Amino acid sequence: MAAMDKTEFGKTTVFLSKKGEVYRIPALYYNEDEKKLYAIAEKRTTAQDSDAVALVMKIGTVNILSEAWTENEEVLMKKCSCGYRPMNPCLLFEKHTGTLFLFFVYVKNTESWQKKHHCNMARPCYIRKRTKDSQWSEFTDLTDQLPEIHCWSVLAVGPGHGLQTDNGTMIVPAYAYTGPKDKPPVPNSFFFCSDDKGKTWRISKMVKKVSLECEMVEVIDDNRKKVIYCNARNEGGLRVQATVGQNSSAELKQSPILVETGKGCQGSLVSFPAQPAAAHTNQVNKWLLFSHPTSKDERLNLGVYLNKTASRFDPLAWKQLGVINDGPSGYSDLAYIGDGWFACLVECGKECCTEQIACILFTYDELKPAMEE
Repeated sequence: MAAMDKTEFGKTTVFLSKKGEVYRIPALYYNEDEKKLYAIAEKRTTAQDSDAVALVMKIGTVNILSEAWTENEEVLMKKCSCGYRPMNPCLLFEKHTGTLFLFFVYVKNTESWQKKHHCNMARPCYIRKRTKDSQWSEFTDLTDQLPEIHCWSVLAVGPGHGLQTDNGTMIVPAYAYTGPKDKPPVPNSFFFCSDDKGKTWRISKMVKKVSLECEMVEVIDDNRKKVIYCNARNEGGLRVQATVGQNSSAELKQSPILVETGKGCQGSLVSFPAQPAAAHTNQVNKWLLFSHPTSKDERLNLGVYLNKTASRFDPLAWKQLGVINDGPSGYSDLAYIGDGWFACLVECGKECCTEQIACILFTYDELKPAMEE
């Protein structure tokens, strides 16, 4: 492990781009027992989606005051000789078996080609690794389990992280372009889910409003019912908010605080114990934290937003806590470490947000004064 230079909010470079090697699309998972961060990214030859060649991983050791990352990246999946490339990493931990799942899509051709021909070329796949295992499994292709996807135009999972509900259901956020072949396809968010620890998978209802990359959390509404809250990328304007289930979905009022960036950018979402009294507990009442570029025009200045009353689905409940990365900021993925600490893996740089993927450590207390001003 090598300790790396830090700047504001404990920012550490994890994946550094250079000529012929560009890192994009971060995914992050924190293993509390191991005190380790698992960081995944797409490795590309250029910044273009069509030039993805591998999914790579680095592991970080965290002790709150500092972090150290493995110097060498581990290649988890490579572009196939047949042309399929691995994209959209999405991490999910199954707590009963102690298994970390890495979901992704193996995809061929460009997104524009798929939409033009109404022909989905993405295959949902995963690899997995138990805590005690030294190596990841071979990949599993779920295409044959999910016949619906053959009727779609485009499919993508995540990116970022999924979740496991209190009752054990595994949830992988996703979106797809669908629609009749005589009209342009439209994107809608949904999730893949499993009730048997990842053996079999099925598809939820889709969010009715146009929506793309998304992340989800489990919340308890005012009727004491557990529901899945989805925060999704829009094509402009405001972020999409919805509740999503196996048999239904409901659009929520958009928040004027959660402004979309340009034509859209991915954002990350986590739930965590109410602060500060409940920082060490597993009490039911959770708060939500959301990360996303704050500029409405460009991918600049990564901000974090807080919602203390998620159960009410009040569009005005979101408050911006502050900016944790100044300058170019793109896709991000949040993880709650504990005791009010968070880690955020983010695309960033001085001139553009594809220069590096960095990990930012910060605390709720560091951001709280901004909210109280």
